[in-house]
Amino acid sequence: MTVREALDALEVAEEDTTEYKRSYFRHWIDADRDGCNTRQELLLEEAVEAPEQGAGCKLTGGRWYSAYDDTYINGPSGADADHRVPLDEAWDSGAPEWTAQERQDFANDLGDPRSLVMVSARSNRSKGGKDPAQWQPSAEGNGCEYNTYWVVVKTRFRLSVDPAEKTALDNELAQCPNEEITVELAR
Repeated sequence: MTVREALDALEVAEEDTTEYKRSYFRHWIDADRDGCNTRQELLLEEAVEAPEQGAGCKLTGGRWYSAYDDTYINGPSGADADHRVPLDEAWDSGAPEWTAQERQDFANDLGDPRSLVMVSARSNRSKGGKDPAQWQPSAEGNGCEYNTYWVVVKTRFRLSVDPAEKTALDNELAQCPNEEITVELAR
């Protein structure tokens, strides 16, 4: 299917803004029990210059590229692991109906490289829990990827989009190639 077909297939619904707590999504777990949690696994996977890995998966040095703001980050402390679709956005879009395990799976999704991304702390703080109607990456060259991957994650986890979010995605993706995407459903 194309990205626009995937977008059109998403349920459009008002957000459920019942009380959200970050603790509803257990995150940064060590799913494969190798000593590295999800954030550390992502740091290792996305490094453009590999960090040194010490005991307990302590990472030092290294370099990462933040596509949201076209910036390079030296050292892991300046890099944030961003949930492409923020946890609170997932909550507002259907996650209250999920089991605790499904929320944990969403928060730690290394099964699709489009779910989590390393970005600068500054861009991650700027984005926060905003959806594409409220926030777009400052890097001109990242808009198509950002909006396409947003649709991928929403599709992967069967999340809805609210009317303003759908309109923003339609507008943003109209400026992008209508590329073919493959999405493996996670739930």
